[in-house]
Amino acid sequence: MLNADANTVVDPAARHALIHNERIVDQFTRQAATFEQRHGHTAALDKMLRLAGVTAQDTVLDLGCGPGIVSCAFAEVARHVTGIDLAPAMLERARARQAQRSLTNMTWTCGDVSRLPFADGSFSMVVTRYTFHHFLSPAVVLAEMKRVCRPSGRVVVADVTPDARKLQAYDQFEKLRDPSHAHALSLEGLKALFAEANLPATEMESFPLELNFEDLMSGSFPNPEDVERIWQRLRDDLDKDDIGLAIKRRNGEYVVSFPTTIIAAAKAAAEGKQ
Repeated sequence: MLNADANTVVDPAARHALIHNERIVDQFTRQAATFEQRHGHTAALDKMLRLAGVTAQDTVLDLGCGPGIVSCAFAEVARHVTGIDLAPAMLERARARQAQRSLTNMTWTCGDVSRLPFADGSFSMVVTRYTFHHFLSPAVVLAEMKRVCRPSGRVVVADVTPDARKLQAYDQFEKLRDPSHAHALSLEGLKALFAEANLPATEMESFPLELNFEDLMSGSFPNPEDVERIWQRLRDDLDKDDIGLAIKRRNGEYVVSFPTTIIAAAKAAAEGKQ
């Protein structure tokens, strides 16, 4: 699926990318069976649909679609939705979710989102949720999203946006918990990425996404030797918030709050291939 063996690739950057993609496939294959139970986040999904402004005329592409949570929600409104993901196990879950909802306006593709297998201007809306922190080069992915979006179409990204002053600690913690984590962008960093891509924001909303940490860990697959380190860091940060997760104890359980932002941007009507 990755079209190459990382051990046979000579170029260091290309080899690093292949190894990272293999890590993503490994992590999300293990998460596939229970992912939608932990990451439905209905209220946050409703915000995304509202900010995207999806209509019955839209053709939508969902990057890193996972088990089809976002794709199916958009398909209930849009004319057609295509979901693309690197992990075949996630796409199996997505097809099952589609069937459960009797949705017939959907297509699934397995592939690398940094090289989208679609022509320029193929979709009226290109969306992605909770994926940018997995990308080695989110600017490249955003450029691809813009390329396959038609003029006057919309590009929508929802992802974690930790405090810029806490990014290093946040990344260190999340790489322990989820080895496929690459690097999170602060709100300022995400906005700058859109500005550099000449995608002016039309809608934006930031909010905390609260999760029970034990439940989150039950669906995470860190290296076994790192599990106690993760819990110790969590406990140590309870009254400090150096990590940026606003960790709390509630009814004897740890609750974390992921700073999250949704940005919807318009591609210029006169813009051609970028």
